[in-house]
Amino acid sequence: MEVTIKAREWARLPRKHLKAELESHVFPAVIGPKGEHYIIDHHHLGIALIEQGVREGYVAVLDDLSYLEPTVFWRTMEFRSWSHPYDRRGRRCDYRDMPRRLKDLQDDPYRSLAGIVRRAGGYAKDEAPFVEFLWADYFRPRVAAKLIRRAPARARQAALRLAHSEEARYLPGWSGQVSK
Repeated sequence: MEVTIKAREWARLPRKHLKAELESHVFPAVIGPKGEHYIIDHHHLGIALIEQGVREGYVAVLDDLSYLEPTVFWRTMEFRSWSHPYDRRGRRCDYRDMPRRLKDLQDDPYRSLAGIVRRAGGYAKDEAPFVEFLWADYFRPRVAAKLIRRAPARARQAALRLAHSEEARYLPGWSGQVSK
C-alpha cells in the first residue's frame, strides 16, 4: 500500500518537476562490504521510483563501514538503528537472509497499515527509527491480514481506533486521545 501511494504521488508530478523533487528526497546510505551502498531509509519511495522508471537518485553517505566483516557490519548497522532485521511477518531474520535489492523486499501489510494510520492522524511522526514497525507489530495480532487485503478502509478505521486506545500508550507517537 505504501509503495502504491508513493508511486501515485510521483506519477502525478510533471516531468519538469521530477528532478527537483528527486534532489529533495535524498536517500541516507552507508557504504558496506565490497563498497556497496546500503539504503537505510525511504525504501518504499525507492521501490515506487523504480516502478515509475526512475533509474537514478541521490544518496547521502552517513558512514563508510566497508572495512568491516559482514557479521560485524550488520551488528553495527543494527546497533546504530540503521537496519531492521525482521521479515514481513515481524520475525527476526539472519542478515544473510535479508534482501540484497530494494525490489526484493517483501510487503509487510501491517507496516503499510501503520503508515496509513499515521498519515490519518492515528499517531504522531516520531524521529525514532523503525517506529512504524513497532506500530505494525501492535496491529499484527489485532487486525486480520485478510481485512487489510480485502477491505483496507475498514482495516484503517479499526487500526485508528486501536491507535487511540489506552492499550497503545506505550508506543512512540501515541496521541493520548482515547476513542470512545
